[in-house]
Amino acid sequence: MITYEGLYKQLSKQGHNKYWLRKNGISPSVLDKLGKGGGLDYRSINKLCALLNCQPGDLMEYIPDPAPQDTAE
Repeated sequence: MITYEGLYKQLSKQGHNKYWLRKNGISPSVLDKLGKGGGLDYRSINKLCALLNCQPGDLMEYIPDPAPQDTAE
């Protein structure tokens, strides 16, 4: 699973919010995907990095899915 908590940390650190992203060209559909935990394409990630002057790893993090529990005894 990919989480975008880093994006929100970057926004807060720089004194911005989602409205600022919208005013600076991030589409409502991208913001909607972020709110629902959806994936972003490379163009959106590129634009976010340019706006926030950061690297992709500053915006997102990979969290492995938990391993399925073995229920066989």
